[in-house]
Amino acid sequence: MKRKLPKQLIIALFMFACIPVALSSDTLYGSQNITDGQYLISSNGIFELGFFSPNYSTDRFLGIWFKVSTDAVVWVSNRDNPLKNTSGILNILNNGSLALYDSSERMVWSSSSNATSIQNGFSPVLQLNDSGNLILKDQTSNTIIWQSFDHPTDSLLAGMKLGKNLKTGFERVLSSWKNSNDPSEGNYICMMDTEGAPEVLIWDKDKIRYRTGMWNGISFSGLTQMISYGDLFTFSFVWNNDEVWYGFETKSNSTLSRVVMNDAGILQRLVWDPNQQTWNEFWSGPQDECDYYAKCGSFGICQPNNVTACNCLRGFEATTPTEWYMRDYSGGCKREAPLGCTARSDGFYELKGVKLPDSNNATVEANISVEDCKVRCLMNCSCLAYSPSDSRGKGSGCVMWNTALIDMKYMNGGPDVLYVKVSKSELGTSKKSQLVVIVVAISSAALVLLICFVGFLIRRKKRNSKQAEKSLVQKDSFKDADLPVFDIETILQATDNLFVTNVVGQGGFGIVYKGKLPSGQEIAVKRLTGNSSQGLNEFMNEVTLIAKLQHRNLVRVLGCCIHNNERMLIYEFMKNRSLNFFLFDAEKRATLNWRTRLEIVTGIARGLLYLHHDSRYNIIHRDLKAANVLLDEEMNPKISDFGTARLFEGDQAVISTETVIGTRGYMSPEYIMEGKFSVKSDVYSFGVILLEIMSGKRNQGNQNLVAYAWKLWEEQSILKLLDEAVESTTFAAELSRCVHVALLCVQECPDDRPSMSSVIMMLSSDNLVPPAPKKPSIWRSIGGFTADRHYSYESGSSSVDQLTITCIEGR
Repeated sequence: MKRKLPKQLIIALFMFACIPVALSSDTLYGSQNITDGQYLISSNGIFELGFFSPNYSTDRFLGIWFKVSTDAVVWVSNRDNPLKNTSGILNILNNGSLALYDSSERMVWSSSSNATSIQNGFSPVLQLNDSGNLILKDQTSNTIIWQSFDHPTDSLLAGMKLGKNLKTGFERVLSSWKNSNDPSEGNYICMMDTEGAPEVLIWDKDKIRYRTGMWNGISFSGLTQMISYGDLFTFSFVWNNDEVWYGFETKSNSTLSRVVMNDAGILQRLVWDPNQQTWNEFWSGPQDECDYYAKCGSFGICQPNNVTACNCLRGFEATTPTEWYMRDYSGGCKREAPLGCTARSDGFYELKGVKLPDSNNATVEANISVEDCKVRCLMNCSCLAYSPSDSRGKGSGCVMWNTALIDMKYMNGGPDVLYVKVSKSELGTSKKSQLVVIVVAISSAALVLLICFVGFLIRRKKRNSKQAEKSLVQKDSFKDADLPVFDIETILQATDNLFVTNVVGQGGFGIVYKGKLPSGQEIAVKRLTGNSSQGLNEFMNEVTLIAKLQHRNLVRVLGCCIHNNERMLIYEFMKNRSLNFFLFDAEKRATLNWRTRLEIVTGIARGLLYLHHDSRYNIIHRDLKAANVLLDEEMNPKISDFGTARLFEGDQAVISTETVIGTRGYMSPEYIMEGKFSVKSDVYSFGVILLEIMSGKRNQGNQNLVAYAWKLWEEQSILKLLDEAVESTTFAAELSRCVHVALLCVQECPDDRPSMSSVIMMLSSDNLVPPAPKKPSIWRSIGGFTADRHYSYESGSSSVDQLTITCIEGR
């Protein structure tokens, strides 16, 4: 006899069956859907698919991200059509496509349908793979109907293709987000150019911004950094009659990597560091001024960090010398001696270690020898240069250029060689030309000696005069730096020969490695690279300055290493890395309680007071930002990176410079717009950092934290600024005081900003009532700073020391 279930149990089971179940598998079947709050997770938990909102936005998008780093979104479906609430639903339709609906059942996005692959008994299934590929397939035939890898947004993952199907015209390109809180298509597109010899281009709207150079069998000609990472990746470049594409695979399943076309127009290779829980940048482009397309015009070549960035190729001269003198290289170069178009009159010279010219109109023949290539170019009157198409070994194949050579750069030991055709009169092959060369050489040597002598006199005179802006130290002061000098062998041993797995950071100066000395002491090695934006002056500036600065809130330098072209600084190692590593990571930010944040703020303020007033020197840092505040094991803040710091005299109010160095978002309006800086410029930067510490939000791009804080101040709702990870009601008074001080620090007029001694008093005193802040300047991505007020500089003479700053109301 069958027993009937109790009525109450039947009702309970029915109600339970009606509750939406959060998906935790990697598969969605045709009868299921995904709603906001439900996820697909790849089988090994590497990737996750679901709905998300970017920073500072309430819009909802369906996307895929790395499970270990939820802010690393690698694909977005409805990037140009956001959902306005959390009612989105993803369905699998019977026609073999995906569809995303909003609360009014309006379709906001759908995938393409491959109707020809749908057979009788069609059974659709959606699966998220550990590669990050979202695949819609027929479960019966296992035929792929649609996959996200064919429709990338801003990220290239292992196993994806960047390129074009030459038969169908179908392209896979990367397009940047508009900004970090808006995934809609931005200004920058990364794509494979299939004209001539294929190469990867970055377009800024309708203008080429950057070019990787053609593939040389090892790497892209302009990205020789790729060669250094062969132990981590396998790179693929396929070019045949059907398709041309670039892709990569990781050699270890534990290596998580992505190539991102970011919203600033930079193509980045990022690798996840599981120990530090952050993404390290391995290479990027454009990286320096020479990376920007056609910097030196036709037949010009660029050399990074050279006083004169551009030079003409041998056998060529500036088309407009006057413009070159003014550093306008757009006119390029012209040939000095015309070609005779015969084997007897023309020849080639070898240009080693270069980024090969734009190959858009180049001719490629992969199956001939380099010697045959030379003969063909010599016999072809329109051929201007040639190079092996494959640089492996002794080289093979042939690339010939028949139009002006554009966008070349010295690559500091790269494998590519360019053979440039010139008149033999430029090669010195005849007795007459040899005599000319000798005479020219002697004359040039005499001229160089004369120039050097005159330069020496001028330099000695300048050394004795007062400069508006000067380095804190000169090269010869290295001897007096009282700083230990490490030999290169010790550094190589400590860092395992500067092995890539020891990389803990990278910036404009180069790369930072973690190491351990034989004594067991952990160190951080800051290595300047050949294309570093920081040169010898900045290196010596930091070596000599920081060695003589002693304060618990300044990073301690242990020594330096100079070996041939290598320049390295050795610091104490900060186990907790930089402040931005904690502030801008959702999980780590939660570990920063209110008391810790306040102690970090106070520590930074004390460090700045020491620099401005109490140290042996009076110093303006000029690049104070969260990334340059390091945290020791006890979370004590230490200001670092003094490469761009400047000394100021006791009677100097303002220093003027033509070279503005720093990070936008932290730079004061008078500095970024007028090139004027003072201790109050550092105060402005401190105010921005203070707002970031309070809010856990980054001040960059269109996310203007200063404007947001001012808006909340005017609305008297400043508690909304506090990071959600901190209990706002408990620390309301302290928060209000901190934001009040921050807004005083970011006022437009430098004279209105408090000194760091006043800042410390206001932060530490409950009884001191700070003055009301004035409205700050607001930085716009286009047009610079805007505000209701502006500043001017008035001076009775040309001396910088006599400058005063006056705030003028109105516009």
